Amino acid sequence: MTRTERIPAWLRRTGIEVAGWTLVVLGLAALVLPGPGLLMIVAGLAVLSLRYAWAHRWLHPVRIHAFRAAAQGVQTWPRIAGSVCAAFAVMAAGVVWGLWRQVPQWWQFRDSWWLPGGWVTGGTLIASGCIGLALIVYSYVRFRPNGGPRASRQAPPPDTADPSTPPAE
Repeated sequence: MTRTERIPAWLRRTGIEVAGWTLVVLGLAALVLPGPGLLMIVAGLAVLSLRYAWAHRWLHPVRIHAFRAAAQGVQTWPRIAGSVCAAFAVMAAGVVWGLWRQVPQWWQFRDSWWLPGGWVTGGTLIASGCIGLALIVYSYVRFRPNGGPRASRQAPPPDTADPSTPPAE
């Protein structure tokens, strides 16, 4: 009996649903908040594709878009420097958020309406910055010419490519 056969089918289905939808929702939120939004959406669709054909169909175009964005992000040194600075700024904001728990003097509303501070919020910002730095390194190695052993791989095909064909790897 394999390990997956020991897990009841209802628990496996529920786990796939919860993990997949959680990653998709967090990914959508991270598109406008600090964090790797497209990466989480791709991960959520990959999990959901274990159960749904529609998720499997959406996975390929979203993956191509995510890889194209990653390749464009390391095309020039100013883009790389800007991305690294932004990641460090997010981590610095996390440290400030963790240390600074007071409501600022300029806040005109009730104190309870101020954003929650502390190390939980600051820690998530620091983690987002670390994930961002890791993704910059991955993109540099994968897509930048002379960036590393995998840099010879081409960027994903353009949008006009047939979505039924897998990307060249």
